Amino acid sequence: MINPDSIPLSALNHWAYCPRRCGLIHMEGEFTDNIHTSRGNAEHERVDRVAHVTSRDGARVEYALPVWSDRRGLIGKCDVVEFWPDSTVFPVEYKHGPKRKWLNDDIQLAAQALCLEEMLVRPVPKGAIYHASSHRRREVAITQALRDRVVETAEAIRAMLASGRLPPPVNDARCRECSLKEICQPEALGGNSRWARLAAGLYVEDEQELSQ
Repeated sequence: MINPDSIPLSALNHWAYCPRRCGLIHMEGEFTDNIHTSRGNAEHERVDRVAHVTSRDGARVEYALPVWSDRRGLIGKCDVVEFWPDSTVFPVEYKHGPKRKWLNDDIQLAAQALCLEEMLVRPVPKGAIYHASSHRRREVAITQALRDRVVETAEAIRAMLASGRLPPPVNDARCRECSLKEICQPEALGGNSRWARLAAGLYVEDEQELSQ
């Protein structure tokens, strides 16, 4: 079980995608790979193999940079952080697939920004998700709504750890791509996807909420 005082940034991503997935991985230690996780791992390993510090268009670029927030009890790693001459700090998270309607990647990026702000004592108003499948960056504004989601997600994970109980399966479209489907058995357990969305508080069908 993970330390509730040091929630991994990856756990935020897992919870925002599916609370039960987060519990299986971070509370019960279950994990298996499928094609999606294997591609994602390969993309992260490719980034990590790049020289630790390089330059790009005038920016100093650091790879696999450890980050943390003592204030919020978070710990993790940024795939890429660009440090620009005008003092702009710009984190970039690498993902193998296209943008989806779930906000898990954006929440993970926002958590990285909060960690960097605390460590460097400077604002991080923007970052980007690099989607390897399209070779394009998607810029993400680190809005107050996203910042609040980071805090809410970390609190929800701590509540789960304290209870020792797994959230129910969502049993919806997310399950088809999940590497833990066989362990979770969402169809057999008859998860109430509506309940899971409300419990997590992170399923947003209208993304305009996070642009405010």
